[in-house]
Amino acid sequence: MAGIAQKLASNQKQVAISEFFEKNKHFLGFDSLARSLITAVKEAVDNALDACEEARILPTIRIQISKIDVKKDIIRLVVEDNGPGIPQKSIEKVFGQLLFGSRFHAIRQSRGQQGIGITGVVMYCQLTTGRTTHVRSKIATEPTAAVVDIGLDTRKNKATKANAGREIWYQEDGSSKEHGTEITAEMKAKYQKGRQSVWQYLRMTSIVNPHAEITFIDPEGVKHHWNRVTERLPTKVESIKPHPHGIELGQLQRMVSESKDLNLNHFLLNNFSGVTNRARKELCKAAELEGTRKMKTIKGDDIRHLLEAFQGERLCDGSPAKLLKPPTNCLSPIEEMLIKKGLSKTIDSRFVTTLTRVPSVTQGNPFQVEVGLIFGGSMASDKPVEVLRFANRVPLMYQQGGCLLTKAIESVDWRQYGLEQAGGKGVPKGPAAILVHLASTNVQFTSEAKEALADNGEVMEEARKAMLEMGRGLRKHLEKKKKMAKTKEKFELINDILPAIAEKSAHILDRPVPELAGSITKIMSAVICESTTVWNKETKQTDVEITLFNYTSRVRAYTILATWPEKAGAKIIGNDTGGRKEALGVWAWKLDALQPGEQVKINYSLTGLERGDWTETEILFRGSQDVIGATKMDEKFLEEIRRQEKLQSEEVVVEDSSATGEVAQEAIPEPVVAAPEGQRTLFGGDA
Repeated sequence: MAGIAQKLASNQKQVAISEFFEKNKHFLGFDSLARSLITAVKEAVDNALDACEEARILPTIRIQISKIDVKKDIIRLVVEDNGPGIPQKSIEKVFGQLLFGSRFHAIRQSRGQQGIGITGVVMYCQLTTGRTTHVRSKIATEPTAAVVDIGLDTRKNKATKANAGREIWYQEDGSSKEHGTEITAEMKAKYQKGRQSVWQYLRMTSIVNPHAEITFIDPEGVKHHWNRVTERLPTKVESIKPHPHGIELGQLQRMVSESKDLNLNHFLLNNFSGVTNRARKELCKAAELEGTRKMKTIKGDDIRHLLEAFQGERLCDGSPAKLLKPPTNCLSPIEEMLIKKGLSKTIDSRFVTTLTRVPSVTQGNPFQVEVGLIFGGSMASDKPVEVLRFANRVPLMYQQGGCLLTKAIESVDWRQYGLEQAGGKGVPKGPAAILVHLASTNVQFTSEAKEALADNGEVMEEARKAMLEMGRGLRKHLEKKKKMAKTKEKFELINDILPAIAEKSAHILDRPVPELAGSITKIMSAVICESTTVWNKETKQTDVEITLFNYTSRVRAYTILATWPEKAGAKIIGNDTGGRKEALGVWAWKLDALQPGEQVKINYSLTGLERGDWTETEILFRGSQDVIGATKMDEKFLEEIRRQEKLQSEEVVVEDSSATGEVAQEAIPEPVVAAPEGQRTLFGGDA
């Protein structure tokens, strides 16, 4: 028996991570020929976008796919970017070593983290065709580009290289490339069209990366181009420290053992976000540890007690210590205006609504949910809506049914918002596309291939709330459109029939044609609101005009409210009617006396926007009589805006660098957009 045990023990071998993934390539998304091509394109494009954004360069990416051997399904993929390039010495590690990267330990939003992606492509090419991947890269400070053929020694998880050298990189127009990277890979794969295709992946990528210019040349030589619709780069993200609520025991043990801090006080304040001086004292007391305790003496049960204090288990009342939320400058949401522009440039429609929720936290990790809905146009009304799922600006192409984001869509009864949905369950039907994006420092996927999000209660609730709010926007649009259509039809009918009747009657009775304004007003018996939002080419501003018609026999009084993209930095100018700010992005004008037959115009302009940023202004009202063309103000809507606004600007935390420093907090007041100096408003005072 001893001999058998020794023999079995001698057969045990350590498996290199690269060798493991070589035998389990499906973990990385290489489980079918069609899917393998999409995965390869995804990894290359994600790397290009990340490199450009970190270098603050507007991305210009070119992808070309060619069929080399149709019978054997051999395809050549070329991806070129205008990023900062990779120094020659780093190329073999970036492309030929798994788990090599700069983002794994950084707590911030990023497309990739593990350092597996592009090396996985090199490995797959080598595995299926036996060929190396050709890399060409140029940095701005060097006159020539570095070129090398990269392979992978899977037993050693180390790059193999051949044909290394340097060359002048000429572009199609004959000029020399200033900086960038190009990879040429040959692999066994299959190009297909449809909803799960390279074209669809790039289309979705262009929606959530409106700052990128993407060109795709398919195997048939057809060029597809997605223009850049903004020159504003995504917000630069900063790495943050881990939050106590997201710490596991093993992680805390490692942090304690590797700590170079003098004592526990320094350790808590220097290594975690959200820990104020007050919270530090509470945590030490709950863990029954002195803050002056030397770090090298903290072991075993001490670490477990500290973790229990983090989780609130050891506090007297059972509640967690009063920790601040982690900073949210580690997130870079797409933002409402740019989602709208991205959707509009790829999908023809009549109505677009978008929403970015304020950041929230789950298990100590900040996250933010964004949604968009595009309706009408040429989209089919008898098919399920198109679902566009994204995580950290990366499209999710597969496993739609098992994804948390899809479940959030299905949890809403879309029938009350104008879409068809059998039994109020499942993905709704209608001429629409629904976009949902999760920005997070720690996206939890269902598998290594990163194709669907795992269940999480906090994320689910945020996504559902966003869907409900977006659905209300669609319902308002459809109701407004329906009312306006009926009113217009009635108005046109009256204007056609009454004058003809009056003229004929006057002729028969030999009397003058009567004035019909009063009669039309009585018959219409409605207050109508019309609004236009247009881009002014000369002033480079968005001009808004709101007209209110009183087609009733009584004097009317209203408060008219209009939305504007204040969060996107827009400012109201030329607002001669005055008014006041009601909430973030909501302006109000009070009309005390609108006489029968009278009309009132409100004009203003918006600055700080680009063409196409703001194409429709939502008009709301307060008053007893309905206003056709406007929506009755839901005060809960205003309360929610103010609540979100308060959450966003509630606290600014300034941490003292010393272990005993106190934490200062101050509320940030919301800036008020003032009316022109000396302008009396319709409220009877200065704005």
